[in-house]
Amino acid sequence: MKFDPVEPGVWPELVYPAYKSTVKRGPLQPTLRIEAPIPASRNIQAGPHILLPNDTDLTLHGKGGEPLGEKIVVTGRVTDEDGKPVRNSLVEVWQANSAGRYWHSRDQHAAPLDPNFYGLGKMLTDDDGRYRFVSIKPGPYPWGNHDKAWRPAHIHFSLFGNVYAQRLVTQMYFPNDPLFDYDPIFQSVPDEAARQRLISKFSLEHTVGAEMLGYEFDIVLRGRDATPMGL
Repeated sequence: MKFDPVEPGVWPELVYPAYKSTVKRGPLQPTLRIEAPIPASRNIQAGPHILLPNDTDLTLHGKGGEPLGEKIVVTGRVTDEDGKPVRNSLVEVWQANSAGRYWHSRDQHAAPLDPNFYGLGKMLTDDDGRYRFVSIKPGPYPWGNHDKAWRPAHIHFSLFGNVYAQRLVTQMYFPNDPLFDYDPIFQSVPDEAARQRLISKFSLEHTVGAEMLGYEFDIVLRGRDATPMGL
């Protein structure tokens, strides 16, 4: 397997001063390209046995009641740079609840926890590279990076691809969010076209009756039109 280089401007700057914590944790030395066959020939092999009941429906977790917020379904295809499906590959997601709070001890945002929503899920892509999960639209939240710093609503994605070189951690955003222009994490991707690839598309096709609105988010692993990494 051979990969074309990712186009300049797609990966976010590893040190982006507007995103303050990168100044302390970002590497200062230039990156080195390692020529080795293993990243392009091996990967973690995930099977259906790792999936738990309801892993693809985040609204069925918690203590058994209905979570609060707008119910949504998210779907899309995971492909390589040539448009070929990335099959039987692990996709993990995590997110804040509808009030913008994560189910995590480090999140002390003054917003309520939802006992019926933990915000964690995982799935395998099918033979067409497609994934699908049901969730609640996450809320924006303050994060203390600067004055009036609020993150746009987003869902975190972790993808393993078919080989190590396709590994990607990124974020999916929702259309027409007014916080895009003020968010240094979103703006850390230099190229405007690449930033747009982080934004999902509303989908009436995938909307389920009166139950939930649909969003489509296609992901390209490496090479041409690659989905940017999310810091």
